[in-house]
Amino acid sequence: MSVESRQRPGSLAWSNPLAWWWGLLLTVSVTNIAVWFFLYRELPKQPTGNLSTCGIELMLLLSAAYVFGCAFRSFLPRADVQRMCLFDTWLSSVVVGRSVATVAEVCFAVQWAITLNQLGTITGSDASLNAAWAIVPLILIAECFSWYAVLTTNYLGHAVENSIWAAAFFVVGVALCRLLPEFGGPLCMILAIAIIGIASYLAFLLAIDVPMYLSRWRAKLGDGSKLLRPLEGLRDVSTRWVVTHDFAEWKDEIAWMSLYFSVAVWVSLALCVFCSLSGHLLRYRTEAIVGSRSSATLAIVSKYYP
Repeated sequence: MSVESRQRPGSLAWSNPLAWWWGLLLTVSVTNIAVWFFLYRELPKQPTGNLSTCGIELMLLLSAAYVFGCAFRSFLPRADVQRMCLFDTWLSSVVVGRSVATVAEVCFAVQWAITLNQLGTITGSDASLNAAWAIVPLILIAECFSWYAVLTTNYLGHAVENSIWAAAFFVVGVALCRLLPEFGGPLCMILAIAIIGIASYLAFLLAIDVPMYLSRWRAKLGDGSKLLRPLEGLRDVSTRWVVTHDFAEWKDEIAWMSLYFSVAVWVSLALCVFCSLSGHLLRYRTEAIVGSRSSATLAIVSKYYP
């Protein structure tokens, strides 16, 4: 086991901006956990209606993996390729954190797959059903590239990983766009908000996240840094972590971590709420609205012209 320290060991002083950032992560994570327990207690454990295709118990379980996984990573922040962390504990090792992240992210993808399958089944939308089948395999491939980057310290793996996440959610966004005409009322607004959120996420990935990793990859090639072999990297991520409280070394990680451990978790929780309302979705179908209006018109006409 090897621990390096780029700064004098000790507690994280509140005079350091990192302490305030970490405190914010803790606050958000504790709040998210409290919200999950509230949903677990309050949401009906059996969805209403016989057209529901998702079980709220499963969605809550998948969400728990994501909510608690993100909370764990908030309590002990780390940057994988750099082997960088805030606190000297074996729980800060990259192999632990990356394993937790892998399980959490796959569960998050399964949540989306269930939701898209539910909407596709109700509407008969091939786009939604195809997206439901595609998202989990794509995220599994992305996780493989993430592990490759972590084990070999090759930032190109992270660039590919995040590009695959972008491709996966582009497919999800297209599916949601195809579903928009199928619904009216509040559900149409929810879908529109989801599409805007996905568009913002894609813009962040393509404009900030992927270019950042490509820049680091080129810099690493330029300075002639040696990449690790996968087995060598496996030992490295299991036994070495670098404790640093230097804000300059963390500043590029703060944006994506802050959004990841807050907004993404809220989406996971929102998917649980959406699943619990699955029995009510048919009332917002455009066809149902048109049919209801036609029936009302026919009743009025029949009254005056028997």
